[in-house]
Amino acid sequence: MIFLSTIVENADFLLNGLMYSIKVSCVAVVFGLFFGTILSLMSISKSRYLRIFAKVYINFFRSIPLVQVMMSLYVILPFLVKIFTGDFFRISAESSAYYSFAFFESAYFSEIIRSGIQSISRGQILASYSIGFGYIRTMRYIILPQAYRNVFPVLMTQIFIIFQDISLVYAIGAIDFFGAADNIAQREFMPTEMYIFCAVSYFFICYGFSYFSRHIGNRLNIHNQHLRR
Repeated sequence: MIFLSTIVENADFLLNGLMYSIKVSCVAVVFGLFFGTILSLMSISKSRYLRIFAKVYINFFRSIPLVQVMMSLYVILPFLVKIFTGDFFRISAESSAYYSFAFFESAYFSEIIRSGIQSISRGQILASYSIGFGYIRTMRYIILPQAYRNVFPVLMTQIFIIFQDISLVYAIGAIDFFGAADNIAQREFMPTEMYIFCAVSYFFICYGFSYFSRHIGNRLNIHNQHLRR
């Protein structure tokens, strides 16, 4: 009963942490998909310079831990700005998390989307050119929609990983759902109860989203089967 009353008393604090987790996840997904799509197109571009830029960006962010990216933006970047410009520059922990996840996830989404693009037959691209479509219209209306459908399960898996990785923002002082639960656990001396509550909450949230994504995936598969007919 004491545990339940603690949850009720701190419900607003927990909900604020959960909403922050959801907001960071949404920013990471939206900007990650947007910039990831651009990077994937650059990585298969005919331009050598665009390919090199995309390769360097992707390999850089896939080779360092996410926590390191957040710490770099939150601690190292202001320090470097102060050294080279003499101006005081500070970025909040919350903003650092938004930027870090957007930059970091772009690299992972780009590889997923690139594999989806390369799964489309070359014949479809040539056919679109033959009816007067340019490169941009071909990618926008023919290739990318199919690529997204083909890699939909992998994209959903990456979104799960993003939501779970949001708990890493606690390392720079931002309060997400896990951070809120941890604060309550330390303050009320209920670590076991709060961590179990947090784990169960993550399970139901992720399971619910997994069920929803499977439903969408099944509908996309049915749509693809109709297209093949």
